[in-house]
Amino acid sequence: MVQPINALVIMGVCGCGKSSVSQALCQRSGAVPIEGDAFHPPENIRKMSEGVPLSDDDRDGWLNLLCDELRRAFEAGQRPVLTCSALKLRYRERLRNAVPGVGFVFLELTPEVATRRVAHRPGHFMPATLIDSQFEALEPPLDEPLTLVLDATQDVEQLAEATHTWWLEHPAS
Repeated sequence: MVQPINALVIMGVCGCGKSSVSQALCQRSGAVPIEGDAFHPPENIRKMSEGVPLSDDDRDGWLNLLCDELRRAFEAGQRPVLTCSALKLRYRERLRNAVPGVGFVFLELTPEVATRRVAHRPGHFMPATLIDSQFEALEPPLDEPLTLVLDATQDVEQLAEATHTWWLEHPAS
């Protein structure tokens, strides 16, 4: 039996293309985007802007807000797509517990590519100097349920199409 996917989390380190893939996917599927970065409290943004990695404690309240947003969207009958780094298994478990049938799309890439992308991204609070800390914290979601792993160096439209096709194979309940 195919497990239904009621919500998606587009995840990975900074610079992997979460927001771009989410936008393309939502245009393609009619899903509702939830931009995880928009829920960071000012203190988290200040720390990251100054090159200070976030701790688990820093992420705690942020993850609570993201869980609440996923739940609200799901209960409103929407198909939410959340962008969130979701670097650690325990973060993903919290998101899974927020809504039944949360699927994860892991946009995988190397530290070198992530650093290059972030260094050339204008107007974002996350500096390239924090990329190493993201890879140090990353617990790749390999062999986790309802998880699709994609090469983030592919074209955004290809990534969105692969994600959309996979989601269609797991119709919402």
